[in-house]
Amino acid sequence: MRVVVLTMAFLFSLTGVFGQAEIPKLVISHLTGDFYIYTTYNTYEGSRVPANGMYLVTSNGVVMFDTPWDTTQFQPLLESIKLKHKKTVIMCIATHWHSDRTEGLEYYRQQGIKTFTTRLTDKLSEKNGKKRAEYLIDQDTTFTMGQYAFETYYPGEGHTEDNIVIWFSREKILYGGCLIKGAEAENLGYLGDGNVVEYEKTLKHVQKKYPDPKFIIVSHHDWNSVNALRHSIKLAGELKSRN
Repeated sequence: MRVVVLTMAFLFSLTGVFGQAEIPKLVISHLTGDFYIYTTYNTYEGSRVPANGMYLVTSNGVVMFDTPWDTTQFQPLLESIKLKHKKTVIMCIATHWHSDRTEGLEYYRQQGIKTFTTRLTDKLSEKNGKKRAEYLIDQDTTFTMGQYAFETYYPGEGHTEDNIVIWFSREKILYGGCLIKGAEAENLGYLGDGNVVEYEKTLKHVQKKYPDPKFIIVSHHDWNSVNALRHSIKLAGELKSRN
């Protein structure tokens, strides 16, 4: 009996070790109230990079902001939301044309989810062979979904020509997508489709319009710091001075 117990204890210890080593493909974290951050991962320049999106649970259904970067997590995210909240996703809006924001648009449209981008994002998505939304936004727009309202805002060129941010005025949540970098970021990341000259001015437009956010959600870094926007402005200013 002693041998059996010791053997089982050893097996459980191995399970714990290997379980800790396994990194999940999808992580869902509570932000505040009915707001949740979901994180998937992909490989960029040989490194495993997180991609944060957000969803909001309303009385009418769930609204998703951006789509998973990892194509294997499109359906698991929907299933996780349904299991956790007993509601389905009814709307998804992507904040610019890169794959880490738009990759799931076609899949979600096929599931009957209303998908949105700006018209400029759609133009760039078509040009670059990316997934496209069913519905297009022609200008800054306020959406009301159940008990919540949010607005889209195009501040100018930065990370891409078409990047938008999303603002929740009552909750003071600024969803910055890839335009805003984390407070710990060492640089502005990929700029192959960016505008180095305009980036700082674009970020200052966001800061002026939304001066006092309680939360700032960024795509590829830690989203727990409200210093992200100020830090991004500093990085953009330094970059501009070198060019």
